[in-house]
Amino acid sequence: QVQLVESGGGLVQAGGSLRLSCAASRSIFSQYTMGWYRQAPGKQRELVATITSGGSTNYADSVKGRSSISRDNAKNTVYLQMNSLKPEDTAVYYCAAQLVLRYWGQGTQVTVSS
Repeated sequence: QVQLVESGGGLVQAGGSLRLSCAASRSIFSQYTMGWYRQAPGKQRELVATITSGGSTNYADSVKGRSSISRDNAKNTVYLQMNSLKPEDTAVYYCAAQLVLRYWGQGTQVTVSS
């Protein structure tokens, strides 16, 4: 079992930046592929970005060039830096950890005003 706690969401104006953090409970955090997903009202949950245990990253086209995922294995924490935010980035952002099973955090709300 892995417990994930997200933080860093909030209200920001279009063009602004936010950094989301996700702290994991397990000491073997470094072995997990970590990811950020988001779900807007009335829409399905979608991938934002992932980072493997080896540091390889993958981004959704919608955030590529505007977002950066990183991890600090010493702190059991993964980050999502989001820049040039748009109103369409408004969603609940979820952290996920996957080794065999995928574990989810509770989510943090990001609202981008126009």
